[in-house]
Amino acid sequence: MIEVDIPGYRVLQLEHLVLDHNGTLAVDGILKPGVKECLRKLSEDLNIYVVTADTFGKAASQLEGVPCELTILPAGNQDVGKLEFIQQLGKERTVCMGNGRNDRLMLKEAALGVAVILEEGAAAGAISSADVVCAGIVPALELLLYPLRLTATLRS
Repeated sequence: MIEVDIPGYRVLQLEHLVLDHNGTLAVDGILKPGVKECLRKLSEDLNIYVVTADTFGKAASQLEGVPCELTILPAGNQDVGKLEFIQQLGKERTVCMGNGRNDRLMLKEAALGVAVILEEGAAAGAISSADVVCAGIVPALELLLYPLRLTATLRS
């Protein structure tokens, strides 16, 4: 678990990390450099889940060796599917990272929502639903590795 007491905001007690794959962890289905290393470190404190439409069909091979659970969603209502996924985990103890329109509901409802902007951009709805926006996945994951960065960003 990662606990962060953010003055004037709230105490975050995070047990789960839920991530989108393409556009968040990967571009054109290929993981960004540094992602595997960050996820391995974070897996010491968090349960990691990748919930994706797997647009390029590469999620399983790209995540090989990463301590995470992969869920590939069927077409249609993926935004609701992702929301239901975090509700089952316990949204109050979940941090979510995503970039797409289908990530907006989970970003809004999670204890902490982080929108990530990579080469394909990010949907306006994802950005407006997030607590924090990062220009890259490694900086987003590092918010959890170095939680005082969250405090600096979110405190009153």
